[in-house]
This record gives sequence, C-alpha cells and structure tokens, in this order.
Amino acid sequence: MRAGTGRPLAAVALGAALTLALGACSSSDGDSGGGSGTESGSAGAQKLPQLKVSGAYVPQPPTDEMAGGFLTVRNSGGADDKLTSVTSDVAGTVQMHETVKQQMKQVKSLPVPAGGTLRLSRGGNHLMLMDLEHKPKKGETVTFTLHFAKSGPVTVKAPVEATNYTPDK
Repeated sequence: MRAGTGRPLAAVALGAALTLALGACSSSDGDSGGGSGTESGSAGAQKLPQLKVSGAYVPQPPTDEMAGGFLTVRNSGGADDKLTSVTSDVAGTVQMHETVKQQMKQVKSLPVPAGGTLRLSRGGNHLMLMDLEHKPKKGETVTFTLHFAKSGPVTVKAPVEATNYTPDK
C-alpha cells in the first residue's frame, strides 16, 4: 500500500512549490512578512528560502548626501537566496556594500544562505542610501523594499535612530 504513495506526495510538493513561486511573482504593496515559503510544513516549502527581516534601522546621518541602513535577514528555509537590490522612499539609489579588511566595496548581491543569516551592520556589510530626497531625522521611518533572487520582495519599515545608535545584541 505504501509503494503507490510516492507520486501523490511528489505532486503535492510540486503543487506547493508552484503556488509559492506564483505568489512570489505577484504584486505586493506593503508585505513586511518575508518572501516566500509560507507553507513551512510541506515538503516543497522546505526546499525554498523562508525569509524574515528584523532589527532594521537607519542612524540619523550627519550630512544631507547619504545615510546607512542596517538590518538582519534570517533564512529558515532549505534553499539559499540572495539580496539583489534595495529601494527606499527617501533615496534615489540604495547601494549594497560589502566590507572586507576595513575596505568598503559596492556589490551586486549579498548571499542569504539556507538556514543562515545575512547581517547588515556597522563596520560590516550594509546599505548606503544615496541621492537623499531629505535628510532622515530621528523619530521618522524609512521604508525599504528588499528584492531577492528567489523570494518575493519584502517591505520593511526602519526607524531613524540617533547618529550614534547601536542596537542591543
């Protein structure tokens, strides 16, 4: 009796994966949840990225030209993903920067490993908000939309904190 159950399970897993993929392609206005993979109990969802963003903030910049953005992306899913671009409501351009040996370099993407974390933090990888429409001030909120290679876009509200703000670890 068990010999015939493999195909129906495979079909269910494939259906779940297709549903998630189609959902990731649909337009979203304000999803702050996290990418794809809402059906974490199914076999298909375990092979997809499952993203959750936390700890987002923007320190009040000392100048009017640019600001930094910091956040953490956790991937509890079974597949790697990568952050491919970021947009913001206060910046004409958002660059992704990698820091290696105290050298900052713009990159086209940042990895979000399966079962792992992408940390964007002071002194490490981070976002640079360029061409600011206005200088973000403490108490305001900056909206980021994170775009990923496999998951749907994730919209995040980041509070503007004091220039010297350091989050609790």
